[in-house]
Amino acid sequence: MAFWNRRRSVEEAGAHEGGAQLKRTLGWPHLVALGVGAIVGTGIYTLTGVGVDKAGPGIIIAFAIVGVICTCVALAYAELATMMPGSGGAYTYSYATLGELVAWIVGWSLILEYSLVVSAVAVGWSAYAVGFLNGLGIDLPAAVASGPHAGGLFNLPAVFIIAVVSGLLLLGTRESATVNALLVAVKIAALVLFVAVALPHFDAANFQPLMPFGFEKSDQGGVERGVMAAAAIVFFAFYGFDAISTAAEETKNPGRDLTIGILGSMVLCTILYMLVAAAAVGSMPFGRFAASEEPLADILRLLNQDGVAQWVAAAVVIGVPTVILAFLYGQTRIFFVMARDGLLPQGLSKVNPKTGVPVAITLFTAIVVSALAGVFRLDEIAALANAGTLAAFIAVGVCLMVLRITQAKRVRVFRTPLWPVVGVVTVAGCAWLFSSLPERTQVWFLIWNAIGLVLYFAYGAWNSRLAKRS
Repeated sequence: MAFWNRRRSVEEAGAHEGGAQLKRTLGWPHLVALGVGAIVGTGIYTLTGVGVDKAGPGIIIAFAIVGVICTCVALAYAELATMMPGSGGAYTYSYATLGELVAWIVGWSLILEYSLVVSAVAVGWSAYAVGFLNGLGIDLPAAVASGPHAGGLFNLPAVFIIAVVSGLLLLGTRESATVNALLVAVKIAALVLFVAVALPHFDAANFQPLMPFGFEKSDQGGVERGVMAAAAIVFFAFYGFDAISTAAEETKNPGRDLTIGILGSMVLCTILYMLVAAAAVGSMPFGRFAASEEPLADILRLLNQDGVAQWVAAAVVIGVPTVILAFLYGQTRIFFVMARDGLLPQGLSKVNPKTGVPVAITLFTAIVVSALAGVFRLDEIAALANAGTLAAFIAVGVCLMVLRITQAKRVRVFRTPLWPVVGVVTVAGCAWLFSSLPERTQVWFLIWNAIGLVLYFAYGAWNSRLAKRS
């Protein structure tokens, strides 16, 4: 069978072909916590400042646009995840719907997404951790407090937190999910505290003009600004629900739990984000905290709430590692299923029989993302991560529409309402956000996928399970 025609059936995509299998230990509360843990993190705690620098008060519009697009993506994910409750997420859906070559491109893009998200969140966490330690009178040496872009040599705190989370994942999926749920509660409490303190300072005049840099992305003094430029970056703050789909194989009741986990976490976080953004922008002129590495804590300090700022910084230090956990978990599962399918060396799909964890992949991933986090800037990492995510989301929208047309009579545990509208908004919206990314980011994304295609034709096209069948 030619590589462009190789497809796994929907039934195979939901099954667990091969000897390596993951244990079913997760219920819907774990999945909601995993989703919220993945979504609420560096995006809202750190990239809010980057987004405001690009859009001013228009960050509210950027959040609303991205929220609508991501809600459509979440609806598509919910239908596909319950149809094909196996590991791999968008990669698995593409394999069954669009073929092996497209699946490889999507999987390769997901590897880019998850690796860079872990790195970006670790860098954002490091900024809050350093600020928190400074508040306690502990000053880290500049050489190890940040990467070369900020005058340091290596971002040691970012590497440290990746090592801690990797160790937690190696203990087992259920154990790490339980710890994740506890830390998510801390993180949500910090956002609620921020809103409660900042909202009384709300002044509608701070929203004028609403879009000082315009709507569409444009070059303004060597910096790409505008509402859509901000939306393309703060998009990073919304995704994370896709990590839930990678847990399908480890979910006790996929038909029910995946739907609750994906949609529940998305709705909860969208409401919370709008409240936080309104409180932040309304509390003071946006120029006072634009481009800040720890904007929420800085806003509180500017409001003479140093004690509350320290509590928020502490909550970030404690809670934001849940994002690293969720995406590092998702990354290892993408690697796992691609290796099990033969597109990567199958030795990588070996699972520890006691913990049910793919140890080799987890350690390898931790080393790679630590190297990235130690050296690169947050905004550059986040933009490139967004490119990989948007490519995968476009594939999910296409899969939803193709399966609704080609397999209209198939039983669906969850049926996406108004699926043509949801599918079109998913594909067109994500393509719009991709076009709003910096041009350099788009070029790097194309280079990444060119490298991926070379690897596919050198190895995966000849060694996949479907290739060996034909």
